[in-house]
Amino acid sequence: MGTTQPIREKEELRKFLDYYQNLHPNLRNYALVTFGLHTALRISDILNLNWGDVYDFERKCFHGHVSLKEGKTGKENIVALNCQLQKTLDRYRKSRNPKASDYIFTKATNYTKPLSRSQAFRIMKKAAEETLHTSHVSCHSLRKTFGYHAWKQGVPPALLMEIFNHSSYAVTKKYLGIAQDERDSIFMGIDLL
Repeated sequence: MGTTQPIREKEELRKFLDYYQNLHPNLRNYALVTFGLHTALRISDILNLNWGDVYDFERKCFHGHVSLKEGKTGKENIVALNCQLQKTLDRYRKSRNPKASDYIFTKATNYTKPLSRSQAFRIMKKAAEETLHTSHVSCHSLRKTFGYHAWKQGVPPALLMEIFNHSSYAVTKKYLGIAQDERDSIFMGIDLL
């Protein structure tokens, strides 16, 4: 299968996350991966965010939500920033000492320029190849991984459809690669003898 896939196994997800946290420590890359996994936003939307979108510099605390207009759909989206993501972003923020107008994820050589989509892709690809030994993981895998694990944990399909702005559950199932998982569980679970 040549398409981008979610990271289905939790152990593989831990290995993937561990790459930029411990194996090759890089706060920016780790925060980027964590942000993508916890928000299910498209990489193009993530890379356009400024620190002021997630952090209140006057009150010195993170916003509970990030609110943005999606680049692809033009729709407003409000996403909660959970404690784990806030903790990761705070470590990254303290290492950078940014202003509210600064992009969150910037080039290593120029903090005034946002990270490019192609560089974000290389960041994901490197971690996937080193830890998962696969080439079917990309930036979009973070979004799909969020949805796949949410579905496995019992999140109603209607909510996932809304999060992803899909027109039907069939589209969401195909997007997350869960149609085959459902089929496999039927075949594996049938006891005919």
